[in-house]
Amino acid sequence: MKIVTFLLLSFSLLAQTNANGNAGAKSALDKATLEAYLRYSELWIPQVAVKIDDPKPSADLNNYFDVWVHLSYNGSTKDEMYYVSKDGANIVKGTAYDITKSPFQSNLAQLKTDQLPSFGAGPGAPVTLVVFGDFECPVCQKEEQELRKNLPASPLADKVRVYFTDFPLTSIHPWALKASITGRCMYHSNQSAFWDYHDWIYQNQGEINPQNLDAKVQEFAQQKGFDAMQLGRCLDDKSTAAEVERSMKQGHDLSVSATPTLFINGRKIEGALEWPVLSQLLQIEVDHQATLPKTTAKNGAKNDDQCCVVTIPSLGGK
Repeated sequence: MKIVTFLLLSFSLLAQTNANGNAGAKSALDKATLEAYLRYSELWIPQVAVKIDDPKPSADLNNYFDVWVHLSYNGSTKDEMYYVSKDGANIVKGTAYDITKSPFQSNLAQLKTDQLPSFGAGPGAPVTLVVFGDFECPVCQKEEQELRKNLPASPLADKVRVYFTDFPLTSIHPWALKASITGRCMYHSNQSAFWDYHDWIYQNQGEINPQNLDAKVQEFAQQKGFDAMQLGRCLDDKSTAAEVERSMKQGHDLSVSATPTLFINGRKIEGALEWPVLSQLLQIEVDHQATLPKTTAKNGAKNDDQCCVVTIPSLGGK
């Protein structure tokens, strides 16, 4: 039995007349009709470009299709997923839950951590915290510094493993992508090098700009004894850029549109959290995992907050 939390938007498909004047119903999968309806209901302004994927049978709702809708505006992008009934009579926007599985199973299935830098408890830790971050984002700076300072000294240190994944908001942060690519080079050197770089770039974020990023990185590398030529070769290697692109795609697939975005055992949380709040959420997850059978336990801000949120404009201001 499935429990569904959603906003139900019922609608009747517009009638169409054929060349002989006979009325007929449009296809349930008519993309033009779906786009027109969503533009009206969501108040997307005309300048927003809309691309609708082909529908796929939903694994969450019987007799529904999963339909991904991709929005773009002035270089910003955002992805939304809608459930559309097979007969085309209903649209469901929200989250579908299967009571026999984790409520965050869909996120867990998409989160890939095997090639990500991490710190904290061992890989078998009861709680996994995945951080989608942007090195140019001031809110990420606060969140990461809080996490790096407080987690190792807390009782949660041996229960939580933290993974960092790149999600540079390229439309609003001009040097974030190159900083992420550099971070991947550091990671390939060794994990310790990555975390040195991670902490350094957030500490010095306010002094970095697109014009001096390269010089600042080279200065950091020299101070840490890294081979400048090796770093240069890595930065020229397109494979590291491709790794960042894969991280960004994973974020888009998970409907990430702001940084930082956290996933605590799949639970999605947007925006920075003060350590007392974050530690409480982590402890709740630790306690919950302790109640589950071992076979299933692991299957499954301030005024500048808006600096790190990609928005798609609508007439309603949403």
